[in-house]
Amino acid sequence: MKCDSEMYKRNRWVIGNWKMNSSLVANATLLEAIVAARDESSGVGASRVAVCAPFPYLTQLQRTLGGTAIAYGAQDVSEHTSGAYTGQVSAAMLGEFGATIVLVGHSERRLYNAETSALVAAKAAAAVAAGLTPVICVGETLAERESGLAEATVARQLAPCAALMASSPKNIVIAYEPVWAIGTGKTASPAEAQAMHAFIRSELAKLSAAAADISVLYGGSVKAANARELFSQSDIDGGLIGGASLIAEDFLAIVSAA
Repeated sequence: MKCDSEMYKRNRWVIGNWKMNSSLVANATLLEAIVAARDESSGVGASRVAVCAPFPYLTQLQRTLGGTAIAYGAQDVSEHTSGAYTGQVSAAMLGEFGATIVLVGHSERRLYNAETSALVAAKAAAAVAAGLTPVICVGETLAERESGLAEATVARQLAPCAALMASSPKNIVIAYEPVWAIGTGKTASPAEAQAMHAFIRSELAKLSAAAADISVLYGGSVKAANARELFSQSDIDGGLIGGASLIAEDFLAIVSAA
């Protein structure tokens, strides 16, 4: 379903999430390999590629990726613009380092930092207001899936973002990451992943024709071996990649699959 007034199509993305890994030395080798390969393969129709790294590495990303076709950003952002919020980082601060993208609501943030869906929506809104693209992460636990609550869980996580997705669809990406598949080696089958992506897109279509074109990515133990089949599904627009994004050869193979 396309927006009659804008007629824009969904973008394909491959986004690396380094989580709390790597080092300056390892980053340099990884980024140089990605930049070299990307310079050779970028062109019309190429997937958008991005890296989301820990805050201390933003200067290195700016120095290495600034001016290239590879976007970069952070793994979290504050819902506040400024103030007495020790340890938090605002969207404007990320923008000063050239960041254009930020993850919000990753399942590890929801689990370890008790982030609610309302807080995730506030962070996403702060990112959009500062000109960043939030990647809104959603996904169910194994218990929720086995209880038949997977769709209800994802719908509940998306609900607080409804107004933002309706008003700023071109500035938002969604990543579906079943919690039971993150870092476990387990992956949703292509059919399972496609079914949830189709459900998410149906929820977006209820908001507006434009919202139906929001890119929806799959994450959860995506590897070079399974990426092509996953990405060939009609409602999957690429991937949010964890461990494989730390290995240049694997990450580039996934980019190629997209």
